[in-house]
Amino acid sequence: MKRRLTAALAALAVGALAACSGGEPAAAPTAADPDNPVTVRVGVTDISKEYWQTFTDLAAEEGIEVELVNFTDYQQPNTVLSEGQLELNQFQHLLFLANYNVSADDDLAPIGATVIYQLGLYTTKGYTSPDEIPDGAEIAIPNDPTNQARALLVLQSAGLIALQDGGNALSTPAEIDTAASRVSVVPVDANQTAIQLQDLDGAIVNNNFAADAGIDPTTAIYSDLEDTETARPYVNIWVSRAEDADNPVYAELIEIYHRDEVIGQLLEENQGTAVEQDLSPEELQESLTELEDQVRDAG
Repeated sequence: MKRRLTAALAALAVGALAACSGGEPAAAPTAADPDNPVTVRVGVTDISKEYWQTFTDLAAEEGIEVELVNFTDYQQPNTVLSEGQLELNQFQHLLFLANYNVSADDDLAPIGATVIYQLGLYTTKGYTSPDEIPDGAEIAIPNDPTNQARALLVLQSAGLIALQDGGNALSTPAEIDTAASRVSVVPVDANQTAIQLQDLDGAIVNNNFAADAGIDPTTAIYSDLEDTETARPYVNIWVSRAEDADNPVYAELIEIYHRDEVIGQLLEENQGTAVEQDLSPEELQESLTELEDQVRDAG
């Protein structure tokens, strides 16, 4: 069975969806079976991944015709979902959603978890673990707010720095307790972190920039996959409108996503740099509420 939208058609669809300015959401489907199929439109940013083909095929067997709508602009899928031109999206982590909900005064809801993709610490100096990194070393970190805070939490989890009051998903280098820390950080543009490995003792490098630099992601000497509680703000999620959070058809799609045929394909593709998360909607909403409060407090 073919995907309901090819990448090319999806690009056209995104243009049409983004051009719309609102309207009442269509009624959400509440039941599906092969004899009475329903259609669910899902916004994604990685339509070319093979696991989506597996997912849509399995969903169709259950009577759910999934239309994948691909976006290249991460700012669009939440707005389009809120306006009712999608039923679900699956492209973001909890912190991204928290920032969106607060800034847009919206209440989109996380209804299922997918995976956490690692943020890794790399070195070219021969160290095989954070313990081997010497006191006084310099570590490059991304300087954009989301990845900077996450990088600081990785370094704290690795025992290299300490953050005042334990830090959170919005921490900055100003919150580093230098007296209790073993290394100093050098914030740089995220696309420069891999380059800094030539001169500094290590760097926190996003997976995509590691791939661009030819770095094997499995060579990270530490990542937040070793401390998934620290990485909770960065768990990727399925998102719906709040009024549809208990929809049984959407719950069935999340169950299909976690079948071995789908999630196993995703994990294999990511070579050990992703870890499955199967948190309940209640757990996700609790974490989202905490993050939204942090975002509001940060002003």
